[in-house]
Amino acid sequence: MKVVGFAGYSGAGKTTLVERLIPVLKQRGLRVSVVKHAHHRFDIDHVGKDTWRHRQAGAFEVVVASDQRLALMREFEVPVELTVHQLLAELHPAVDWALVEGFRHSDVLKIEVWRPSDDGEAPRPALYIDDPFVTAIATDAPDGLPEATARPVLDLNDAEAIATWLIDSGERFDYNSGHHG
Repeated sequence: MKVVGFAGYSGAGKTTLVERLIPVLKQRGLRVSVVKHAHHRFDIDHVGKDTWRHRQAGAFEVVVASDQRLALMREFEVPVELTVHQLLAELHPAVDWALVEGFRHSDVLKIEVWRPSDDGEAPRPALYIDDPFVTAIATDAPDGLPEATARPVLDLNDAEAIATWLIDSGERFDYNSGHHG
């Protein structure tokens, strides 16, 4: 499995980029999974449905499956912040690429999605200046980057080119789960 993160501040375009990359990678015959950090009380379940009722009754885990999909819901007895590595360990072993959205401070190699601030706002800070795990920057304003960089600067609006860069750089994104706690 190859793993690449997409990091950047809210509104920079991470979700849109990941959404555009998935079909491009799939068209190239690759199986793609996404690991996404969510906020506290997100839910994929619906009040009154069987699985919701099982969780309400106190089940630690509910696995629901059809011939089309599988979902696992696990309730934590106490709040826990799982690491990106713990979440990657949950993925199917036949995944070619795992795209990680969020987890800005994790130690996975990542592409920074950077845009200049909106009119009148202070310039957005750039992660690549201090984060050695940022391997490239995807932006639609390369001339606005706050600091020159030797890292590749990719066109945020060209998912095909970003997919090609990822595949061409593939070996560096090989994930060895044994190296992480």
